[in-house]
Amino acid sequence: MLEVEGIHTYYGLSHILFGVSLEVRQGEVVCLLGRNGAGKTTTMKSIMGLVPPKEGRIVFKGEEVTGKAPYLLARMGMGYVPDDRRIFADLTVGENLEIASREGGNGWTKEKVYEIFPALQAIEGRKGGCLSGGEQKMLAIARALMTNPDLLLLDEPTEGLAPVLVRSLEEQIMKLKGEGITVLLAEQNVRSALRISDRGYIIDNGQIRYEGSIEELRENEEIRRKYLLV
Repeated sequence: MLEVEGIHTYYGLSHILFGVSLEVRQGEVVCLLGRNGAGKTTTMKSIMGLVPPKEGRIVFKGEEVTGKAPYLLARMGMGYVPDDRRIFADLTVGENLEIASREGGNGWTKEKVYEIFPALQAIEGRKGGCLSGGEQKMLAIARALMTNPDLLLLDEPTEGLAPVLVRSLEEQIMKLKGEGITVLLAEQNVRSALRISDRGYIIDNGQIRYEGSIEELRENEEIRRKYLLV
């Protein structure tokens, strides 16, 4: 589904990612773990074309997409949920969903989205700026679903959420996996990510330091302690 091969990404003259490579197979939930500032968000933005890499390749569904504009990647079936949510504060929940609607793909409609996020249906007429942090997070993911993605990039979805909301969000991500959506998850919340992922990568100082199955990551206390402080 997604192959990232040796990408180097810069912000201006600042070299942020150093040869990052990772792979996400169809139907998987893969987590990208790392401390704050390790390079998780830059990796996601590089994949989505928001900060195109200067070196390396990104291949999506068998086609090289390095440097393609984000709207073209969205049309190809890539959905992105940024860590700061970016919902439209002056639009209602329903309007936020409608504005992102795209025909085709997996046939996601408002009704289908509300099956995954029933709490949003109850507040459909409420403006985005009046939602709680957890509600905004749900809306950001729901809005991405309205673009009918095959691959969903989730950047820090549990950040700032109470434990009960984190558990709820985990359940919803697993439902999306059951619907056939492939997920790449960038997270600092290691325990949450390990509960729902199939495989994991650890990034530190802009480089991939570890990759393996979730079982291997759970058992490797030295790696977790060194790079994740867990």
